[in-house]
Amino acid sequence: MTDPRADIQGFLGGLLRCREADLEGYAAAFLAEDAVFDISAPVERLQGRRAILSGFIRPLRTALTRLNRRDELFIGGRNTRANGGDWMASLTHYVGRFSAPLFGILPSDRMVFLRAGEFYRIEEGRIVEARIILDLLDLMRQTGRFPLPFSYGTEMTFPGPVTHDGVIPPDRETGARSLAIVEAMLGALHDYDPTTFGSQSQTGSDGLWDDDLMWYGPGGIGSTTGWDGFVDHHRASFLGAFPDRKGGNHYCRIGDGSYAAVSGWPSMTMTHLGPYLGVAPTGRAMTLRVMDFYRCTDRKIAENWVLLDYIDLLNQMGRDPISDSNRLGGLPGQ
Repeated sequence: MTDPRADIQGFLGGLLRCREADLEGYAAAFLAEDAVFDISAPVERLQGRRAILSGFIRPLRTALTRLNRRDELFIGGRNTRANGGDWMASLTHYVGRFSAPLFGILPSDRMVFLRAGEFYRIEEGRIVEARIILDLLDLMRQTGRFPLPFSYGTEMTFPGPVTHDGVIPPDRETGARSLAIVEAMLGALHDYDPTTFGSQSQTGSDGLWDDDLMWYGPGGIGSTTGWDGFVDHHRASFLGAFPDRKGGNHYCRIGDGSYAAVSGWPSMTMTHLGPYLGVAPTGRAMTLRVMDFYRCTDRKIAENWVLLDYIDLLNQMGRDPISDSNRLGGLPGQ
């Protein structure tokens, strides 16, 4: 018997590589005719297999020549939230030569790594629902047209886990333990010191984060290491801008081996009360779509990869980062 995680992973890779003449027939094997994909801005909801192919898969195939998936994580499990279901989650890069516009973003005609977080609900071996966040801000950075005045951390291509075992992990029995560690951490994050931005039970010998944690954030935030780096390069600026933020509202939480993944659509509700990424406070109520992927040891979180729909968030702030990006000059030689 084959591993259903491997079946879906192989199918997703094949969607990008099969001949155009075979695409619709190939997709029918693992993608339900009435499947619904919710994708980060500006794509949004696609209903039905044909819409998914024309609104998401074909634009990727056209924009990125010699297109491949490079999965860094690919896990699956039973959703512990009330809506249940069997889900799979991946942290991947769409890799190819960016040779034609994609979702309004101008191409560089150079190799790019478009990172994505993906959650798939599976019924009878087929994908019936998906939520996907594409890091389009980071794609703009790779073209030399980054539309923001700065990033808080280090912008980089997401690495895979230090242990190199995140794709279809073999030790599935520890998934419940990994998810329990993550859920304990998430519960403690809601209360924080407004001066230090610390939360109870996060660090130290009894804390839930490893002292040498690696935190990988999306375009605009960037990556960092250690709890102090997490505070300095993300948490302090975010809580300063959105001090009333409320998180949670997850539609999916799964654990698989040393890994756990959670996502909310949206996950956060908040008010824009302080400056953020160069945008003055607007006083507007906002929401944020979130995906988090974690690698855990026996009792701590060692690595965290984060996808946030910052195109949608910036749109709510009154900014159009795609249009802003297209007004910039791009890489040397373009």
